[in-house]
Amino acid sequence: MTRKGRRLVLIAAGLGVLALAAGLILSALNDTIVFFRTPTEVAQQQVPPGARLRLGGLVETGSVNKSGTLTTFIVTDGNAGVKVAYSGILPDLFREGQGVVAEGALQADGSFRADSVLAKHDERYMPREVADALKKQGVWKEGENGTVVPARAANPGS
Repeated sequence: MTRKGRRLVLIAAGLGVLALAAGLILSALNDTIVFFRTPTEVAQQQVPPGARLRLGGLVETGSVNKSGTLTTFIVTDGNAGVKVAYSGILPDLFREGQGVVAEGALQADGSFRADSVLAKHDERYMPREVADALKKQGVWKEGENGTVVPARAANPGS
């Protein structure tokens, strides 16, 4: 085999190994990627049971029920709501009417079983995905200095 032929075989083998490595990396990442969804998107997109995702929105007022370490509540975006069950200690800032992101899996009955629950840390903070989704649906609006405020507080007459 000539020098040019050996070089071509080495390049082809190197590209094959690189393609295999990229395929293995993408396959491993596919198992760990968790998509963000709002309750309306969950209702409209027919997400299959067992699918892992992050569910974001507001904790519906009057929906929180605690029984020991099991807490159930409804996450809403103003258009749709999803019942969430979480077993564990909730963040100190978790309360009704506040922004929340729950990570877990959808159940066969349409409820959501959360592995972790994140609450916003002050009035000005809202995860970008949650704020964008809520603004898109008209539930939240931009306040002064770029802060996000509930549409109800921005328009007291509505």
